[in-house]
Amino acid sequence: MYGEEFTEISDLVYEGRGKDYRAEAEHLEGLVRARMPHARSLLDVGCGTGAHLAAFTEWFDDVAGLDLSESMIAAARAKNLPATLHLGDMCDFSLGRTFDVITCMFGSIGHPESVRALTDALRCFARHLEPGGIAAVDPWWFPDTFLDGFVSADVVEGGGRTIARVSHSVREGNRSRMEVHYTVADSETGIRHFTETYVASLFSRRQYEAAFDEAGFDTEYTEEVHRGRGLFLAVRR
Repeated sequence: MYGEEFTEISDLVYEGRGKDYRAEAEHLEGLVRARMPHARSLLDVGCGTGAHLAAFTEWFDDVAGLDLSESMIAAARAKNLPATLHLGDMCDFSLGRTFDVITCMFGSIGHPESVRALTDALRCFARHLEPGGIAAVDPWWFPDTFLDGFVSADVVEGGGRTIARVSHSVREGNRSRMEVHYTVADSETGIRHFTETYVASLFSRRQYEAAFDEAGFDTEYTEEVHRGRGLFLAVRR
């Protein structure tokens, strides 16, 4: 779960590391329009600070976001986006309505702790989609693509801050554990340091596809997008 300290700097960190939220959203919008030209409503599950939502509001008339982190939802609301924001768990939410499109980006679908919980999440997606609606899911790493022991380091600057980020990722059974250290420096408050730990399940492609099928989707998988994790496009039967 993302804490308040990270939420405050998350947009700066990810954009400084080269993440292009608008380009990712535009790519998905094109894939959706090729299959569902008249789609007008979209729910982004695991919406975080609303960085993808800000772009989706350009192409969809009715946009909503859902996230489990109170601090992330608060940050998204502070942007005053033309979107409805919900606090909730992707494995068990009920919004009382359906959408044409559901997106789940940035590997957020790795948060469920078991295949059963993954299937529960995808069933929630299906219940919130119109028949023929599309779920676009950016998976976390597969067991055979995860790099055990991977180390990453970056320094980004912006908004009067300099931020150093160092991470180390390890495999623990069928899950990954990434420990990340942040050092933040600015002229007013000086230097501070905090850590975050992110745990995600290493579901295989076959497990994802079986869960999609059990949840009532027909699915196709595209490789080599989203920094190598790929993309599932699933149509509700």
